[in-house]
Amino acid sequence: MAGQTEQLLNAILADIDGGRLNPGDVLDEIRLAERHRVSRTPVREVFIQLEAAGLIRRLPRKGAVLFKPTLEEFLAILEVHARLEGQAAGLAARRLSPVQAEALEAAVVACEAHAKDQGDDDPNGYYQLNLHFHEAVALGAGNPFLVDMIKTNARKLMAYYRARYRYPGSIAQSAREHREIATLIFAHDRQGAEAAMQSHVQFDQVTVMDLLAALG
Repeated sequence: MAGQTEQLLNAILADIDGGRLNPGDVLDEIRLAERHRVSRTPVREVFIQLEAAGLIRRLPRKGAVLFKPTLEEFLAILEVHARLEGQAAGLAARRLSPVQAEALEAAVVACEAHAKDQGDDDPNGYYQLNLHFHEAVALGAGNPFLVDMIKTNARKLMAYYRARYRYPGSIAQSAREHREIATLIFAHDRQGAEAAMQSHVQFDQVTVMDLLAALG
């Protein structure tokens, strides 16, 4: 049972990461059980874990619904998330191993290549490359608890970050900022890397309102 619960949880998280589940989507207990060929018990156990992490809400007559933030909630989560991402970049500037440095450079190059070759096209594809960049930085921090906290917060806002790349010029700007952050990390500039990452992750309130409206 524990194995089924873990597999189902990972499958749902993968759907969130891949954009197949979006804020406000209903998670139907029966359909999930049928799709993943499990009983409803693992589904209920997964719902408990997702609710505890703040990734779903239980609503009357709707059941489990993927977390959809209000403006106030978005800004509050973003404030925390930017700090966590910044802390990861700062720690990576101190702790990044040679192997991790190669992975980070590869992630940056992939983002730059996408921006150069495809411009504003394929924002979803770029977003997956963006995830690889942020994962490389987080892993470079050498703190698994921090990595878990970043992932949980990021999943509450992923759909909105993904939508951001539909705006003209956003992909090119993101790729440039990735290079700037990586350069600071490689130079062991902890304060610079932390500040640059926080700035990179933050949105102003007007942009947040636009993104909330775009995803209805």
